[in-house]
Amino acid sequence: MTLAEKILAAHSGRAEVSPGDYVMVEVDLAFAQEGMTPLVVEAFHALGAAKVFDPARVVFMADHSCPSKDIPSAEQAKLQREFAREQSAIYYDIGRGGIEHVLIPEEGLSLPGQVIVGADSHTCTLGAVGAFAAGMGATDIGVAMAAGEVWMKVPPTIRLVYHGRLPSWVSAKDLILYTIGDIGVDGALYSVMEFTGEAVDELDMDGRFTMANMAVEAGAKTGIFHVDEKTRRYIKEHGNKTFTAIEADNDAEYSKVIEYDVSTIEPQVAFPNIPSNVRPMSKVGEVKLDQVMIGGCTNGRLADLRAAARVLEGRAIHPDLRCVVIPGSRRVYLNALEEGLIETFVRAGAAVSTPTCGPCAGQHMGVLAAGERGLATTNRNFVGRMGSPRAEIYLSGPAVAAASAIAGCIADPEAVMS
Repeated sequence: MTLAEKILAAHSGRAEVSPGDYVMVEVDLAFAQEGMTPLVVEAFHALGAAKVFDPARVVFMADHSCPSKDIPSAEQAKLQREFAREQSAIYYDIGRGGIEHVLIPEEGLSLPGQVIVGADSHTCTLGAVGAFAAGMGATDIGVAMAAGEVWMKVPPTIRLVYHGRLPSWVSAKDLILYTIGDIGVDGALYSVMEFTGEAVDELDMDGRFTMANMAVEAGAKTGIFHVDEKTRRYIKEHGNKTFTAIEADNDAEYSKVIEYDVSTIEPQVAFPNIPSNVRPMSKVGEVKLDQVMIGGCTNGRLADLRAAARVLEGRAIHPDLRCVVIPGSRRVYLNALEEGLIETFVRAGAAVSTPTCGPCAGQHMGVLAAGERGLATTNRNFVGRMGSPRAEIYLSGPAVAAASAIAGCIADPEAVMS
């Protein structure tokens, strides 16, 4: 069996599972953010449930419209706050937590070999630690919180092998954009994307979270990495909990194996209005911008902010452009403060926000007006995703975003730094 299949078998009481099997799977962690919690709670009560299956394995956090931007979002946050307290569940309010997909692994809540479900499509991010992590709808999450299990169809696994060494300024974000550009937004439909190869082995954990985060943009059920010494070190530094690392069998069957030579890959940019509309930097041309957003659940970790600050250090944001920087969690924000990264951003002319999904979800803290062009380090550039449906959204890694903020148009960090 593949890595994902072995995790699902272990959590469904079966000796083995195969793609297409329907199984009831025990859940190690279930979570929801304030925008989805009202629907989750509604489903929970519709079951006649009174208590969550295990308060220590049910998590709520405010991250999408936080601080609350209007009365409806304040009401959602209030409902979540009250339900979490009533259930004695784990709860992170504003100022104490961060964006869910950054916060959960930082807090040591996600571990190798687990099954994790969340009421957000980018739950797949947590596959970076070797867990089977999938986003589900409110009804499924309500069931998971009440019963501690969910049903699912076992997905096939696509093995992606990345050979070679990454060129200068090419990051994990460029790898996943290049991959989605190659296979398409439905290239891994209801499949597991298993990331392997020496280039992936060289990535730090922040980079692995970035790649796993965007697996869903290729239509995948989840993305997953094998557990190695970097994973073990990360787990030790973030809670040091015991876990069982599960490995794929040597004779595992994959639906497809795709191999890449990363040494030829340039920094990548996704053009509107789909993440697979990817171009290498050499073919971007001149694209003037009105806004650059650095951060979010895809690239809001410390390594991402370091990359952006390296480009912005001693330079200024273009006068015709605004730049918003959003650390992914309180811990990232504090670390960035200690390292002087926040000062670099502010002195360059950027606005630094408290952790929030605001602009990525088109909620607040930097939405786009009609006719504007924005470049973001986030994961989606659908029509209307970040504001007006008549705005254009481009996606890149943090170094390209920082270089573009300086140049006023999409720019290669190599050119800006030279």
